[in-house]
Amino acid sequence: MSGLPLIQTAQLLPAPTAVSPPRRERRPRLYALDGIRLLAALMVAVHHFAGTRRVNQPGNLIWGRPVSDIMPTVFHVANYGWIGVEIFFVISGFVICMSCWGRTPRQFFVSRVIRLYPAYWFAVLFTTAALTALPGVWERLAPRDVLLNLTMLQSGSGVQNVDGVYWTLWSELRFYLLFLVVVGMGLTYRRVVVFCCVWGAAAMLAPVAKWPLLELIADPEASWYFIAGLALYLMHRFGQDLLLWGILGMSWLMGQKEIGTRIDEVEHVGSWRGAVLVFTVFLGVMIAVAVGWTDRVQWRWLVTAGSLTYPLYLLHYAAGTAVINRLRDEMDARLLVAVVLAGFLLLSWAVHRFVERPLAGAVKRGLDGAFSRLRDG
Repeated sequence: MSGLPLIQTAQLLPAPTAVSPPRRERRPRLYALDGIRLLAALMVAVHHFAGTRRVNQPGNLIWGRPVSDIMPTVFHVANYGWIGVEIFFVISGFVICMSCWGRTPRQFFVSRVIRLYPAYWFAVLFTTAALTALPGVWERLAPRDVLLNLTMLQSGSGVQNVDGVYWTLWSELRFYLLFLVVVGMGLTYRRVVVFCCVWGAAAMLAPVAKWPLLELIADPEASWYFIAGLALYLMHRFGQDLLLWGILGMSWLMGQKEIGTRIDEVEHVGSWRGAVLVFTVFLGVMIAVAVGWTDRVQWRWLVTAGSLTYPLYLLHYAAGTAVINRLRDEMDARLLVAVVLAGFLLLSWAVHRFVERPLAGAVKRGLDGAFSRLRDG
């Protein structure tokens, strides 16, 4: 129904109830989203391999000297690749709202567990093994901390991540827990809009309130990107209106501020103007997806490409940079980055095919059985 005015859509759709969620309708797959997800993952990987700069260090932890001296052209492009994380958050807001519309909280919980954990468990063990075999770049955690990492709750326990990229999972988990409340009430246009407004207000107030619990829940560093994704999905499902454009505009304004802060305090590469331009172009592409301009993209290979995204993101950083550090004097730097990236894409396909799919089915059957016993007991 994308493109229909809101008032027309409201006349066509029956009013959903919180007691009995509406039957899930099958909507056409948005193949373009799969392509955007993989592009975002590749941006992040290339940034980690060839676009980082260590502050207060004469060289680079991975390459031994500044990457800008080794491959300046690649560096000046790759140093904007970290924006792929912000892209992930926007896509996550869109996809979560789309995939759990009409689902019960139990279905939402099971879908998130089988989506997140199988590849993550493999990544934790693989990365630990890789850092044991290739020491010298990253510190290998103590066994008890590695085991705690398997819960995905290590950030809430003050334990270091096995791989630095896992920090985004802590933001994802908090988003899921908050959105689960709305799923439990039954997703409607009004409830998702109210959720966006309330969460956005909390994210705005958290930094000045200096109340740790509010800051933990509001997640001001990531919340506005998730909110943008939610607004975009509502546009896709119900059509455009001024309220949704206002939420999206507010998300962009707050997002550009966070982007500048991240450049100043974390990345120390690229410029605010360049980073905001990249993010704005991406947001424009997502708007095109939301309003249906990319519906003609029906390339089925994008489904496979999208399935590589999550394993690639989890696997590439610590292990990949350790490999580059070991081989940096053995081959051309550009070729080395390309070979390592290709190797992790192949590994990601294997993880999806031989780990995610079999384990997801087994975990789903186990959880469904457990919830049935809870209901009957």
